[in-house]
Amino acid sequence: GSPFQLAVWYACKDIPYGSTCTYGELASLAGYPGAAQAVGRAMASNPLPLIVPCHRVLPASGGIGSYSGGSHLKQWLLHLEGALDKG
Repeated sequence: GSPFQLAVWYACKDIPYGSTCTYGELASLAGYPGAAQAVGRAMASNPLPLIVPCHRVLPASGGIGSYSGGSHLKQWLLHLEGALDKG
């Protein structure tokens, strides 16, 4: 990946099991505040989705967002981790 993609993927690996963050929050964690849309594109090209847990990244507007394995799989993974059962 590009230096930007690598920064985003490494930051994504730090999202704890059972937690979520928004694309904007991940952009800030990666050192690129304001790059939420670019983070979405980096997540879409994630070559290791179970190692780099891109299913934990959600849109700020609410909902699940997209996932390379389908939104149904993303929702299932988040439920498995208990991330959607909080609050």
